[in-house]
Amino acid sequence: MSVTRRELLKMAGAAGVMSMAPAIVRAQKLEKTKVQIAVGGKPLIYYLPLTIAEARGYFKDEGLDVSIADFAGGSKALQAVVGGSADVVSGAFEHTLSMQSKGQAYRAFVLQGRAPMIGVGVSKKNMPNYKGPADLKGKKIGVTAPGSSTNMVVSFFLAKHGLKASDVSIIGVGAGAGAVTALRSGQIDAISNTDPVVSMLELPGDIQIIIDTRTLKDTQAIFGGNMPAGCLYAPQAFIDANPNTTQALTNALVRADKWIQKAGADEIAKVVPETYLLGDPAVYKAAITKSLEGLSPDGLIPEDGAATALKALAAYQADFDGSKIDPSKVWTNDFARRANEKYANG
Repeated sequence: MSVTRRELLKMAGAAGVMSMAPAIVRAQKLEKTKVQIAVGGKPLIYYLPLTIAEARGYFKDEGLDVSIADFAGGSKALQAVVGGSADVVSGAFEHTLSMQSKGQAYRAFVLQGRAPMIGVGVSKKNMPNYKGPADLKGKKIGVTAPGSSTNMVVSFFLAKHGLKASDVSIIGVGAGAGAVTALRSGQIDAISNTDPVVSMLELPGDIQIIIDTRTLKDTQAIFGGNMPAGCLYAPQAFIDANPNTTQALTNALVRADKWIQKAGADEIAKVVPETYLLGDPAVYKAAITKSLEGLSPDGLIPEDGAATALKALAAYQADFDGSKIDPSKVWTNDFARRANEKYANG
């Protein structure tokens, strides 16, 4: 569809040009209809918008045929895109900054979580006398996968309290029932994970929570600003070559973000696959309620988010030089703004 600026002005009037623009974008053909998304821990509430977009048919509504490959953690999902077996990552925002530091351009284009929604807890069985961070020295800490966001929170916490990453052993335990078993069986002394795993261990009293980033208040206190978390991000080359496909993906995620906020825990538990409930629907619903505030209501990345994430990475990654990073190149709200115009009411 070709529309000149003069025709656009005639149709919309000078004042309405911007409101017309999304309609022109939407009218254009998808460059790519089959899209492979890689995710690290799909059943986690951290990635709930992705599951809702799939389960409620929002990707199909946009003309997309999306397949989702699930990995043990976000670092593994990123490897799939780097290796060319997937197009887009459903992962943690800060990976875009890490990739830029390695000379690779990746950009986040729609938000799933506006807080990391990660809880770190110590085993009450293995560490009944835990007093403070120094007690973690020499301990085994389970994360979804080494290098993932759950690992990042642990490393940031250790650095903040004068400890090094090498002071603990980081062990990948995944993001499901296996993670719960690893803690309960004593294979690990502490765990960094997201819901429902954290709630499955917290509610029966298996762990004592020492870090909680499920609320905005706690997240801002820990990181000193808004810390964007789960998002869809892709190589800049993919976004440049497929702007309409990127818009369609964003539309689906923004609809999911909005639906989640309106639906509530009972409705959400009915829509997700039964395996997500880890055999305990009541705990899953409680976990949804705890994490709801951390989920994005509109897919928009907070303006200070990249700067906050950059500070966090620089605080604990020894080989990370934040001065060489341009945070403005790792995110955009252009697609999410258009999606919010299209789906103002969800």
